[in-house]
Amino acid sequence: MSAHLNRLLQQSLWTHCLTAAELARVRADIRQQLVPAGGFVCRNGEPVDHWHGVADGLVKISNVTSEGRTTSYQGLRAGGWFGEGSVLKTEPRRYDVVALRDTVVGCLPRNTFSWLFEHSLPFAHVLVKLLNERVAHIMTTLEQDRLLDPCTRVARTLAAFFNPILYAESDRCVKVSQEELGHLAGVSRQRVNRALHKLQELGILRSDYGVVTVLDVRRLACFEPLAGRQAEGNVQNVSTRFDALQLVPR
Repeated sequence: MSAHLNRLLQQSLWTHCLTAAELARVRADIRQQLVPAGGFVCRNGEPVDHWHGVADGLVKISNVTSEGRTTSYQGLRAGGWFGEGSVLKTEPRRYDVVALRDTVVGCLPRNTFSWLFEHSLPFAHVLVKLLNERVAHIMTTLEQDRLLDPCTRVARTLAAFFNPILYAESDRCVKVSQEELGHLAGVSRQRVNRALHKLQELGILRSDYGVVTVLDVRRLACFEPLAGRQAEGNVQNVSTRFDALQLVPR
């Protein structure tokens, strides 16, 4: 097994709930996929044969409408898994997954995934939490596309990289360029630059070339350019949800 896949499995939350025999089967069956920047990890309409995890790099989950408009659903960095809902269904995939930089992906076969789902109750519980978090993220994305200003969109996009249900790592640094953030948040690189400067001035993060260090994840997750009681209420609501996420057993 490659070093990339070994690290992916070590830092994945769901592997910690498996028995030694179950983990051994996963390690024997998982395969590595190398995807160049701009290449497709998965394509809309393809059959779903694997569950995928990002071992190294960065991917964007998106779709293109019949009018040619691209909708970005989520960005995933190393340690994140995607597509469990698609694996559980028998229909073709309904979205594209594109590598924003050279990326290494772990591919767990559908048969192995289904075997774990049927034989491991702790694994099934983890999947329920993942699926529930996907629904919450989609709702946030819909709000983001319709209501939020560019700075808030950048803040929410960055905050998603530190969701404790999706990522086991507690490192507050993420390697991401302004161009990549723009692709994920659906804004221009210039607006990303302005947003990062504003968030840095507020003491929420520190922006360096190709790296963002988050100093306050809660403030990042609930950032909104609002004033008065409405903003305070939004901060309290999002902070309460983030605190609840931190209590999820790892």
